[in-house]
Amino acid sequence: MPKNPKKRSQPTPATASRPYQKPVAGPSNNNLISANTTLGQHFLKNPAVISAIIQKAGVKGTDVVMEIGPGTGNMTLPLLQQSKQVIALEYDSRMVREVLKRVEGTQVANKLKVIQGDAMRTAWPFFDLMVANLPYQISSQVVFKLLSHRPMFRCAVLMFQEEFALRLTARPGEALYCRLSVNTQLLAKVDQLLKVGKHNFRPPPKVESRVVRIEPKNPPPPVNFEEWDGMIRLLFNRKNKTLRAVLMTKSVLKILEDNRKTIMALNSDMDMDQRPVQEIIEEIVSREPWKDQRASKLDLDSFLQLMSEFNDAGIHFS
Repeated sequence: MPKNPKKRSQPTPATASRPYQKPVAGPSNNNLISANTTLGQHFLKNPAVISAIIQKAGVKGTDVVMEIGPGTGNMTLPLLQQSKQVIALEYDSRMVREVLKRVEGTQVANKLKVIQGDAMRTAWPFFDLMVANLPYQISSQVVFKLLSHRPMFRCAVLMFQEEFALRLTARPGEALYCRLSVNTQLLAKVDQLLKVGKHNFRPPPKVESRVVRIEPKNPPPPVNFEEWDGMIRLLFNRKNKTLRAVLMTKSVLKILEDNRKTIMALNSDMDMDQRPVQEIIEEIVSREPWKDQRASKLDLDSFLQLMSEFNDAGIHFS
């Protein structure tokens, strides 16, 4: 029998030749530029997660939004569509070029300002909101810089490694309760918003992630933060030891004695307790609220009261 002639394959719509069209800007338009994981780059690729983050940030048309680590611009573009301006702070020059290329020729291009530099060494400009998928190795530094940033911002919605995110909201007695927990909760209200699985990133990180909202307390509490953090840092170095065990070591006593000598030298007319520092501390930590107490079990109000009692007795931590 004669063979049926072979039909020529026709190009499908996906492969047919057509005039070049500029891709529409948006989260799904992601070329495969490689991530530098040594810089903590894990590109958020799921548009649904990106939309949820922006929605929970409450971006307004009058807002200036700061984004640290925009990467390929997957979150930058929808932020530009909803805000007055996006300031993108990026360390990697490849990503600077990429995010600028993503907006080139679009209606939102003039709303983007890109700053190339190290987020921790660069002075941050004014912003209303911070929205970012942060490189995880700078999470702690970013949070502390954020909480001291002035003028005051409205809120920050940030992606962190899951364990770090949980530390921000840990309560007294929980395993993750630490100096970061206490300092953050002193200065801000923190809410857990989303849990984000590894598969939502390219390349996938080794750990799960969470999105949190950090809303600074305005006005901030009337606390000398340097003094406060000096005490919290000492107590959480050995958070499960009693307050007495932490504060009565030779190294800590020397620090506190030196601090007292400095304060006395600068305030010669101040009436201060002349007893040895060791005796004063022994007397305070033997009081009923503090006897046998550990930093890991104390809440914010307790730490504030403890610092007040030390300061009243002339003991300072900075």
